[in-house]
Amino acid sequence: MSTMQIDRLLDTVVKTGASDLHLTTGRPPTLRLHGELRNLQTKVLDADDMVALMKSITPERSQQELQEVGGCDFGFAFGSAARFRVSVFRQRGDLAIVCRQIPNKILTFDQIGLPGMCKDLIRRPRGLFLVTGPTGSGKTTTLATMIDHVNTNMDRHIITMEDPIEYYHTHKKSVVNQREVGNDVPDFAEALRRALRQDPDVILVGEMRDLETIEAAVRAAETGHLVFGTLHTTGAAKTIDRLVDAFPVSQQNQIRVQLSTALIAILSQALLPRVDTKGMVAAYEFLVVTPAIANLIRDNKSFRIDSSIQTGKKFGMQLLDDHLWSLYSRKMISAEDMIDRSKNPGALTDKVHKAGGQVGRAELDEADETPAD
Repeated sequence: MSTMQIDRLLDTVVKTGASDLHLTTGRPPTLRLHGELRNLQTKVLDADDMVALMKSITPERSQQELQEVGGCDFGFAFGSAARFRVSVFRQRGDLAIVCRQIPNKILTFDQIGLPGMCKDLIRRPRGLFLVTGPTGSGKTTTLATMIDHVNTNMDRHIITMEDPIEYYHTHKKSVVNQREVGNDVPDFAEALRRALRQDPDVILVGEMRDLETIEAAVRAAETGHLVFGTLHTTGAAKTIDRLVDAFPVSQQNQIRVQLSTALIAILSQALLPRVDTKGMVAAYEFLVVTPAIANLIRDNKSFRIDSSIQTGKKFGMQLLDDHLWSLYSRKMISAEDMIDRSKNPGALTDKVHKAGGQVGRAELDEADETPAD
C-alpha cells in the first residue's frame, strides 16, 4: 500500500465529511461518519500495510517516539482541504492509526449555536472561561470560534498552548502565537509559566490536566488575562468539583476562593447525531458566574449550582438536560442519544414516557435506576 493510498483515504475522509479515519490490522479502513463507524469497500489491512501507511505520514521525531513509548501524536496539513490530528499506537504487536479531521474553516457563533452571551463574556479583560465535555464533543471547535471572534474584532495578543495544534489561526486584528506542546514547548505548565512574560492578553490552555497547570491558569486569570481552558468533565458543577479536587485538602479552601473570583463562565457541551438532517448538533450547559454563584463556589455548595443555573435564564444560562430536551422536542435528536448524553438519564426517560414517547433499546431500562446526582 503506497503513500498514494493514504492520500486517497484522506481524500475520502474530506469528501464524505467524516470526523475520523481508523486504520488497524484485520479490518478495512473505517470512517466515523456522523458518529457511526463505516467500513470502506477496500482490502482488509495487514501488518505490512500498517507499517507502510505509518511511514508515509509519520515524521521522524514521532516515529522515534513510537519506538520508545509505543505511541505518538502529531498533526499535519492535507493540502488546503483540511488538517489531520493523528494518533499512531501499537496494539497486539501491530500498529493502529486514527486520523481526526480538523476542518480548515472556522465556524461562526451562529453556525455552532453558541449561547449569545459568550460574545459579551469574551470581551472581558480578565478571567477564566472553561469549555468542557467528553472527547469528541467539539470543545476544540468551540474554542477556535471564540479565539477567532477575539482575533477578528479586538486587538489582543493571543497565545495558545495546544497538544497538538488543530485549527491554525492567521493574524487578523490580533497577534496570534500558537505553541505546540512536545514541539515548541515541553509541557502545558512550562508554556504557561513562560506565557506570562510574553505580554499576552488572551491565553488558551489546551488541557488543564494537572495541579500545576490548573494553578498557573487560575493565577494568569487573576493577574489580568483572559484565559480559556478545557477539561473532560460533563456539567458546570462537576467541573468546579474536579478543579478543587485536583488540590490537596489543605489548599482546597483557597482554590475555591480563587475560582469564585477568577471564573467567568463554564460552557459544557455534548455532540449528538441529528435525526432530522445529516450532521451533528451540540447541546450546551452554560454557567455564568454571578455574585450569587461565586458565593456558592466559595462556600463549597456546588451541589446548589444546578438550581441556580435554572433560575439564571436571563443571563443565558441553561442546564445540559434542558437543552437536550429542547433538541429532542424539536425532533432534532433521538430519545436514546438524548438519554445517553444526559446528566440525569432517569429523569429524562420519565419525561419521554410522560410525553407519550418511547425509549428503545433494553439497556436503557437500567438508566432509570441510576440515582440522580
